[in-house]
Amino acid sequence: MPAKAAPDTDEDDPSTGPEGAIGPTGRPKRHVPEPGVLQRHGPAKVLAICNQKGGVGKTTSTINLGAALTEFGRKVLLVDFDPQGALSVGLGIPAHSLEQTIYNVIIERSVSIDEVVINTTVEDMDLLPSNIDLSAAEVQLVAEVGREHTLLRTLRPVLDKYDYILVDCQPSLGLLTVNALAAADGVLIPLECEFFSLRGAALLIDTIQKVRERLNPKLEITGILATMFDPRTLHSREVMARVVEAFGDIVFDTVINRTVRFPETTVAGEPITRWAPRSAGAKAYRALAREVIAR
Repeated sequence: MPAKAAPDTDEDDPSTGPEGAIGPTGRPKRHVPEPGVLQRHGPAKVLAICNQKGGVGKTTSTINLGAALTEFGRKVLLVDFDPQGALSVGLGIPAHSLEQTIYNVIIERSVSIDEVVINTTVEDMDLLPSNIDLSAAEVQLVAEVGREHTLLRTLRPVLDKYDYILVDCQPSLGLLTVNALAAADGVLIPLECEFFSLRGAALLIDTIQKVRERLNPKLEITGILATMFDPRTLHSREVMARVVEAFGDIVFDTVINRTVRFPETTVAGEPITRWAPRSAGAKAYRALAREVIAR
């Protein structure tokens, strides 16, 4: 049975308050300019959505940030780089039954990326899908020369077609994630407002620094996105204060609150900007898209 949408009513989101007001991060909201109109598309900025901890909102953020970017006239490619294929499933694509996925582009030289990219239900947002086959790629790439740059070589032919390429990484710091970091211009780190997430962030940032030194000198941390924030709990507020204290200005002003809407969108196979466009979650991801474009 298809999911039934809840009534789409306007919901207030503290992340979208006026400039200068104190936001959920506990600091005044910074000025974010209105995104400019593009005269042409490309070359794409590649962002790796990365955190080795699972369940922090990587896939949700990839889908909804991508959809929000298209509302500002950007052309977006989502890359499912997780063998679990959650990104593909979250967009209503039956990943397990696909004959060709990103695995085929990486491993088989005869398969081009254009043959595998799928149009999503969101205009100007395409998907490079994945399924469990990708888990074999990590083993097969070990013996390859230049194995850390395999994803970069895969994406190179389509860089001029898109404005943003968002890579949804698997929850580990293995070879696939290193590939994503080696191909990326920036890293967006979703960080759950929970104490153990803070401990894992230091390990991830250490990995990012090593990739920058050894494989990809242009790699930068685009920003840290606080997710699953519950303003009613003291724990969430304390973790938020620690995140801002530890990472400073790279923490986005936009914060993603806990809401039942996100599980609904997964069942529906739609981004929240289409499923519940006036919800607080949709407004938050539009605010995030503005910050990403500004950075």
